Amino acid sequence: MRKTVITGLLLLLVQGLQAAQKEDTFETPGGKKVVIHHIKHASVYIEYDGKHIYIDPVGDLEPKTDFSLYPKATILMVTHEHFDHYDDIALNKLMGARTAMYANKVVRGKYTRGIAMVNGDSIVFSQDIKLWAVPAYNISEGREQFHPKGRDNGYILELDGLRIYLAGDTEDIPEMADVKNIDIAFLPCNQPYTMTVDQLVNAAKIIKPRVLFPYHFSTTPIRQTIMKLKDTGIDVRIRDYK
Repeated sequence: MRKTVITGLLLLLVQGLQAAQKEDTFETPGGKKVVIHHIKHASVYIEYDGKHIYIDPVGDLEPKTDFSLYPKATILMVTHEHFDHYDDIALNKLMGARTAMYANKVVRGKYTRGIAMVNGDSIVFSQDIKLWAVPAYNISEGREQFHPKGRDNGYILELDGLRIYLAGDTEDIPEMADVKNIDIAFLPCNQPYTMTVDQLVNAAKIIKPRVLFPYHFSTTPIRQTIMKLKDTGIDVRIRDYK
């Protein structure tokens, strides 16, 4: 009994340390370093080869983030217009003279800067940076109004051959079968707005990323994903994306 209690406490300690980890470092096939900074909820900051890439930066959502303290963006990406993904004040703080911004049509209309992308669009930013807009929407009965099909974007970001899937707010939609060769995936888990734990697990099994970061999970018991995916070979990393 005592051994079980100690083991459980050690597991909780390890899990707590994992959640507190603020960044993860990866290497591209070409040997370049990619650092992923875990900000919160759906806000992600990626450093690559002297470039600064932000996805859904939001300042006022707790814990508050002052993006004026961050480097100006090389690339800004916004999935859709909900308050926990689109924040014009944060965008203004990150926007530099040469910042490239990509967003869905609604955000482009509100912010009036950047390039609107729809599902299926692709951008070659540079020889080693490519971007695809992919579908993100709800399919469960009674949830369709949260994220209607065709309005919002998920993104696949490729950095020197390293492929990162940032799913946005979505459920485990059929189009995920077309999301291929993903090294790192960010999948949301916050019913009724995005996925249940079981939907996230199903999505992960479809996509088969090398590393999975569940995000946008609020009070969802997200650690269940570790056990449910333990025999899949997917490295599930829990960070503080409440």
